[in-house]
Amino acid sequence: MLLIALFAACIAGWSWLERNPQHNPFAPLDLRDPIGMATAGKLTALKDDVTICRAILERSDVPFTALPATGGEACARPDRTQLNAFPLAPDTPAVTCPVAAALELWRAKSIEPAAREIFGSDLARIEHLGAYSCRRLYGRDQGAWSEHATANAIDIAGFVLKDGRRISVLGDWDGDEDERRFLREIRDGACGAFATVLSPDYNAAHADHFHLDQQSRWSSVCR
Repeated sequence: MLLIALFAACIAGWSWLERNPQHNPFAPLDLRDPIGMATAGKLTALKDDVTICRAILERSDVPFTALPATGGEACARPDRTQLNAFPLAPDTPAVTCPVAAALELWRAKSIEPAAREIFGSDLARIEHLGAYSCRRLYGRDQGAWSEHATANAIDIAGFVLKDGRRISVLGDWDGDEDERRFLREIRDGACGAFATVLSPDYNAAHADHFHLDQQSRWSSVCR
């Protein structure tokens, strides 16, 4: 009886995973699916296969441009993927494909729903502080290279809604209740799409932005 019960539980569990591909580590990634337990791991794994990553963008109807490789050594950029219809400001920098895919997922499944629910307005644009910077962590002369050195990261500073409201990480992290709720909800939403998410809760260096990257790691960092 115990074996029968275990078998039935396995069948039920697999059936549930088939109905919820966002939680199934074996299901093909589709950015139109909700963010789930398996999403961040699938996105991070794409760092080693740009061809598959860009195929996922195409399958998910996300327009992008594949730009020529640039740089060398620690700051080599073999993967330069630029989203064509993404509301970044002041521009839309080329990033790695896994970062581009995560940005699209974060916008559609976290930022826009939170903006409509909390403020009753759609998203107009996302303000960033940059993606590519050929430097080591915190600009030091020695030590590990930053994920920004290959544009495998982006720093997000604020959000502008179509009703004209602007929510900034620096000004509103400890601001009014709605702004605080919005920033924390979308920070948590980013944790389901990116390998690393650092917010003002992490340290003073991140008081004015969310740092988002797809560094290959055993477990995600969400602070």
